[in-house]
Amino acid sequence: MGSAKKQAQELIDNLPDDVTWDELAYKIYVRHSIEKGIRAADEGRLRTEQEVRRRLGIDE
Repeated sequence: MGSAKKQAQELIDNLPDDVTWDELAYKIYVRHSIEKGIRAADEGRLRTEQEVRRRLGIDE
């Protein structure tokens, strides 16, 4: 994957020149969240839909 700095630079390089700070911050947040989720899945730290529903008290 490379360093966070290199990944951030690649992300920035692929954005349009008129990107706003808010859009940039959102893109970085989304990228980080996805990578965090992939790491959790790779480490087996997953919850089933039923577990999540039960923890949130949502009826099926």
